[in-house]
Amino acid sequence: MQTHLKKRIELIIEMPLLRRVTERFNAAGVSGYSVLPVIAGRGQSGTWSADGQVSDAGQMAAVICIVDEAKLDAVLDVVFAVVSKQIGLVTVADVAVVRPERF
Repeated sequence: MQTHLKKRIELIIEMPLLRRVTERFNAAGVSGYSVLPVIAGRGQSGTWSADGQVSDAGQMAAVICIVDEAKLDAVLDVVFAVVSKQIGLVTVADVAVVRPERF
């Protein structure tokens, strides 16, 4: 089966930023994304957990999308404008897909 190289962008962000990030994905022409709950982790500030949180304020989400390399810089520019001064993480990785027309 033939595969095609694309770029996977993954963000770990505070839940209150989710709407702003997905709006930026939409504006940048991202064809789709997935949002997953992040229930615990460890970072520069130490260990944290979503246990016992009553609002979205202390919760985190992973937002994942796959884009063509030609769109990568534009998507990162608009998303990083939202998350640059926030708690979280932005990663980019190569990924092989079997249906390139979807991205």
